[in-house]
Amino acid sequence: MHLGKLVFAQVTQHLPLTTFRRCVARYGGEHKVKSFSCLDQYLCMAFAQLTYRESLRDIEACLRAQASKLYHMGIKTRVSRSTLADANEVRDWHIYAEFAQSLIGIARPLYAAEPFGVDQKETVYALDASTIDLCMSVFPWAPFRSTKAAIKLHTLLDLRGNIPTFLHISDGKLHDVDALDLLLPEPGAFYIMDRGYLDFERLHRLHEADSIFVTRAKSNLKAHRRYSHPVDRSTGLICDRTIALAGFYSRQDFNRPLRRIKFKDPKTGKRRVFLTNNFALPAITIADLYRYRWQVELFFKWIKQHLRIGLDPFQWTLHCHKERCSKWQTSNGSTRRSSGARWSSWSGPGVNSPIWSRSLAARGGRSGSGSNRPSGTRVEETAA
Repeated sequence: MHLGKLVFAQVTQHLPLTTFRRCVARYGGEHKVKSFSCLDQYLCMAFAQLTYRESLRDIEACLRAQASKLYHMGIKTRVSRSTLADANEVRDWHIYAEFAQSLIGIARPLYAAEPFGVDQKETVYALDASTIDLCMSVFPWAPFRSTKAAIKLHTLLDLRGNIPTFLHISDGKLHDVDALDLLLPEPGAFYIMDRGYLDFERLHRLHEADSIFVTRAKSNLKAHRRYSHPVDRSTGLICDRTIALAGFYSRQDFNRPLRRIKFKDPKTGKRRVFLTNNFALPAITIADLYRYRWQVELFFKWIKQHLRIGLDPFQWTLHCHKERCSKWQTSNGSTRRSSGARWSSWSGPGVNSPIWSRSLAARGGRSGSGSNRPSGTRVEETAA
């Protein structure tokens, strides 16, 4: 006989449920809800991510197989696929976004004194964005290209603890530099960015807010040298200069002197040119700060590897099967008409097509029954 709490219950007992209920009440998340509460929905989706479930059908099968343990996990009602799909589609996402911000507020003080490789008392952020490819048929609200959809995840990562402090999800067409308009600059903080964020008008706003930015310069940057500082070339530094922008528009957007540092990586031999508005730190420290910007790339890599987002494996199986059939028809040269008719009956399905029932349910959309699937398709459901 097992004694004590389940592992999932031990993890979720640290959640501030009082804050969660306030978020639900603020956005009316349980208006006209009879049994399946917002907390049940949150626990089900958290369980799905922690156990790497592939679809709502997979979540339903797994939780129903252990129905006697649902109460001990904190889930107060029976879980149905259609109920969970309706909840994901209808309920306000601001509930969970605001609750996530409260969890971030709890976690950040725990890592406030943790070193990250550079001896700096000020807060150091890494700003970047990553594109997550999606299926056009399932995500028509996320336009990106003519053949596929995508979202872009704009993230401001606190390098102490690698905790995201700002997250913005947009469609794939929004440029990275536009995310600077959404930030509230923190005085005294460092913002490490790549050269995709090189916009002098927006960088001047950071400068006026007493924030410090470190970014890379583009190859066509026009500037005049005002002063050259001595550097230790044994560390990889090539030059450290104070410059003034010489371009017509860039000079109007940023009329203050900047610091330009050229650095050659001793390991890779690559040369980097950095721009910053900080003149107090040593040049090698500026180069080290930009090197730790790579932590945000590792954060994106972790998300794409461990969270269930993007292309569903079921969709990928159908795509690969279609490609194999197309190659076989091309190499064979002649195909029976019946086979071609059977293939054309389900190639390029719409959102309401039965073959998308499993993947649509996984994304929170409505789906039809799978009994009317066209011939030629094989769907293997995942067991609990």
